[in-house]
Amino acid sequence: MINKAGQIKTIDNRLFRGIFIISGSFFLGLGIIGIVIPLLPTTPFLLLAAACYSRSSKKFYNWLLNNKWFGPYITNYLDGKGIPLKIKLYAISIIWVTILFSVFFIVEILLVKMILIIIAIVVSLHLITIKTK
Repeated sequence: MINKAGQIKTIDNRLFRGIFIISGSFFLGLGIIGIVIPLLPTTPFLLLAAACYSRSSKKFYNWLLNNKWFGPYITNYLDGKGIPLKIKLYAISIIWVTILFSVFFIVEILLVKMILIIIAIVVSLHLITIKTK
């Protein structure tokens, strides 16, 4: 929550703060896994982690925003700067290589193959529509 002065206001209730810290850490973990696994989105999970940390711990929130690996994802999004073209191309390439490999060599069920192709198309379109930095 942001107060009138533009500063982040954390929740005072210790139980809710703990829940938000645990949730933020969980989403951060999913974001980290998403860096390695192309089908798991990185940025949305990092944004969720930032939202949870912003409501529970200024220390965790500032660490996340200033982190050398995760900070740029979040600050670029929050500032409306978008994603660098190189990252977009890399992400789309990895998605398609992974999906096509799965479709041709791993998955045998036609419906699952179709779902994977639809996922690749939707994620690619989403990445294309995000502003390019």
